[in-house]
Amino acid sequence: MANLLLMAGVFLFSFIVGYFLISRIPTLLHTPLMSMTNAISAVTILGVLILFSISSTRTEQIIGSIAFIMAAFNLVGGFAITDRMLRMFKKKEEGAGHND
Repeated sequence: MANLLLMAGVFLFSFIVGYFLISRIPTLLHTPLMSMTNAISAVTILGVLILFSISSTRTEQIIGSIAFIMAAFNLVGGFAITDRMLRMFKKKEEGAGHND
């Protein structure tokens, strides 16, 4: 129970600090920040896999599963958005889509 309270406290503290830090980021830096959150999500997924490799309580398994789903959603969504943004900067082929 003490471990669960400690984990909940760390989560709450990191949520509050993260919210205040991200809310002060200029718009120009959002893409590099998204890359960093993708890396953090990957680390979260690795942490969950390590948690699942050792014996844990049912509550820890449920919290780990929720963390895994949320991190995977963030990771896949971040890559999809980054790919979409990068495609915006690619040059279009000459004559493609033009009826001159």
